[in-house]
Amino acid sequence: MPALVLLGAQWGDEGKGKATDLLGGSVDYVVRYQGGNNAGHTVVVGDQKYALHLLPSGILSPGCTPVIGNGVVVDPSVLLSELSGLNERGVDTSKLLISGNAHIITPYNVTVDKVTERFLGKRKIGTTGRGIGPTYADKINRVGIRVQDLYDESILTQKVEAALDVKNQMLTKLYNRRAIAVDQVVEELLGYADKLAPYVADTVLVLNEALEQDKVVLFEGGQGTLLDIDHGTYPFVTSSNPTAGGACTGAGVGPTKISRVIGILKAYTTRVGAGPFPTELFDEDGEALRRIGGERGVTTGRDRRCGWFDAVIARYATRVNGLTDFFLTKLDVLTGWEQIPVCVAYEIDGKRVEELPYSQTDFHHAKPVYEMLPGWSEDISKAKTFSDLPKNAQAYVKALEEMSGAPISAIGVGPGRTETIEINSFL
Repeated sequence: MPALVLLGAQWGDEGKGKATDLLGGSVDYVVRYQGGNNAGHTVVVGDQKYALHLLPSGILSPGCTPVIGNGVVVDPSVLLSELSGLNERGVDTSKLLISGNAHIITPYNVTVDKVTERFLGKRKIGTTGRGIGPTYADKINRVGIRVQDLYDESILTQKVEAALDVKNQMLTKLYNRRAIAVDQVVEELLGYADKLAPYVADTVLVLNEALEQDKVVLFEGGQGTLLDIDHGTYPFVTSSNPTAGGACTGAGVGPTKISRVIGILKAYTTRVGAGPFPTELFDEDGEALRRIGGERGVTTGRDRRCGWFDAVIARYATRVNGLTDFFLTKLDVLTGWEQIPVCVAYEIDGKRVEELPYSQTDFHHAKPVYEMLPGWSEDISKAKTFSDLPKNAQAYVKALEEMSGAPISAIGVGPGRTETIEINSFL
């Protein structure tokens, strides 16, 4: 039962799309198990760049079946637009499967997300405003709309009415907004039913049968470990579980079927949105990392906050995910620095702390303790083996591996599909 989980080991945007795409030719199914169109992956194939927001990266690999699992929240208009865009570029999207149990992002979820974030002012979380959080809240409050509800107008109408009973009170009385009409929402959602129908399936059954037949299934997280609703830098997190455990609940596959958990780790650190970030840089180095690394959000278009590598976070990701391997990305971005700082611990209230503090207050006040590693100036984008890398680059990778607690099995040395050094096979 060769099931693998591939997830972000920092705050997201580590390059999961490239890693998934590289494995896509060797796997039979690629499954998104959480998140929505608040996540984004950039995949470069030859001279073509693809920005994927909701679709699994495996959709670009011929022979691979891409799956949107029950743990994902789906905006039908975004999904259909993304499918249309890929079809126009000659990508076959006909094999896509969507769980009938996945929840739908409704127009009122988007409205609530935007007005709530504005209302919070300085206390805002930094959401994408795409309705992700309110949709997950509806799911937990048991007033959510699922994909399967699009095929029963009576049930759909009852559920929309139930959801809007409360939301319209909030919108009109608290936020001074106009009430949302039930029939208008129902009509819009029903309009998606026929277009989505060819893709809807019992994905839990499909995936478990595939594993029983020794098919290779790759589970792809949408965001990073530190954005996990339970294990991230709460409240500055997403509304689902991108950590490894989320793959089980978000796809309906038992933990005993997972054989490998791969963490994607950027050679430095970035994050989008608000929240504490100990190694964040506000100087020329931070701007250089942003410029050279092309650090702009795939989905949001926002500049990413940039900082040096944080080994404390990497160790934490190894622990909470049970990581068996790392895929280190964007090592090429660090070319040109004489010395590269690496955060090996924090200083909190004058004390050295080597593990991630559980207290939000402590983490907010954490100051990075750096170790300086020698840099390199040679171009590494053509490196095909680990020994092709400059000695200082090799030493940097080995240091990060030792600090992070799991072997680095692959290294990204450029944005292209082939610009990767594979040290150990993931399969």
